[in-house]
Amino acid sequence: MARKRAPKPAVIEDRGENISKMEPLLISQEAPRRGELVDLAVELAAQAVGFKRSIPEGLLAPLIDLVRSMNCYYSNIIEGHYTHPLDIERALNNDYTADKKKRDLQQEAKAHITVQRWIDQGGLRGRAANFEGLREIHREFCSKIPDELLWVEDPETRERVRVVPGEPRDRFVMVGRHKAISPGAVPRFMRRYEEVYSNLGRSETIIAAAASHHRFLWIHPFLDGNGRVARLASHAIFLETLDTGGIWSIARGLARSVDAYKQHLAACDSDRHGDRDGRGALSESNLTNFTIFFLKTCLDQVQFMEKLMQPDQLRSRVLSWAEEESKLGALPAKSGQILEAILYRGQLPRADIPKLLQVTERQALRIVTPLHARGVLTSLNSRAPWRLAFPVNLAQRWMPGLYPEASDPHSADD
Repeated sequence: MARKRAPKPAVIEDRGENISKMEPLLISQEAPRRGELVDLAVELAAQAVGFKRSIPEGLLAPLIDLVRSMNCYYSNIIEGHYTHPLDIERALNNDYTADKKKRDLQQEAKAHITVQRWIDQGGLRGRAANFEGLREIHREFCSKIPDELLWVEDPETRERVRVVPGEPRDRFVMVGRHKAISPGAVPRFMRRYEEVYSNLGRSETIIAAAASHHRFLWIHPFLDGNGRVARLASHAIFLETLDTGGIWSIARGLARSVDAYKQHLAACDSDRHGDRDGRGALSESNLTNFTIFFLKTCLDQVQFMEKLMQPDQLRSRVLSWAEEESKLGALPAKSGQILEAILYRGQLPRADIPKLLQVTERQALRIVTPLHARGVLTSLNSRAPWRLAFPVNLAQRWMPGLYPEASDPHSADD
């Protein structure tokens, strides 16, 4: 039997809060640590560009696919939803467990990846700070998850309320110790949010990414799902301003420092501390601290992924795996030569394989087929060149540290 949604309030109350309550929206030019922010933004931009340029064209697509799954995994961890990476991969292949709770989380993970793919393909271009764009993220995600995950409980009344995909909240909410603005004020505050964050230059957008992240959560426009929308929006902002290509993710860094992340968010809710703490109602110094944390987290993740993808080390890990599998009889003897050629070239035309291995076409097919069956090789169609894939079940071997080694989601170290 379908759950009935709690009745919508007869009047969506607007208590007339002044939009100055969420100032400052930007860190002022006179802020004491402004120079440090600029330096971090410049360093992040340079390292992000350098990392992307270092990746062979043929490895970009499989790496982007792997990062989407990783981003989903860590974003779920922040939400308190643990879904094993292999269960996420199975969900992408429509292979769901019989356990309803785990199946719901698999569907949630697939929804996240679908929305991030839409963002990576330009679906949110120019609209990451636009209220309608943010509503679209919420709508796209929530419309794809099981109904059970759309219900939240009012902590005071214990009333069960259904989240409506893409619709602003119609009631008051508490977020930790922060009492969010009245529901009727949400459109006014989001107009101001959009006005400020949609009209910044590239450098200022990078610096303001943390501020826009927090101020969105401070407004709390949706009944639930705001954190996920904020992280996907931050991903979209960096995708556009840094041209990241989607090959690294801030979500992993935030999840691995989740206590510090949440402490910073709570601190940014605080009123300013005297006349030397900016000119707005909220603390500029706390917002500065969060921005430094946010940008350093991004830098850490770029450097981590760059280290993982260093050609010599990646080649060594992949070929070592292939050699071990060949010795066990799980792969043909010349499998490593194919993988090495693809790592060097980025892709390998099918017609080149017999000559590369000095075998007949039939023998070449016998070598390629097991690699394809293991999910290690992929191609766009039956005639397209072979490309490397990064299957999740090999992530710990090929990309150590990408996911935690144990069941504890916080157990792995860089």
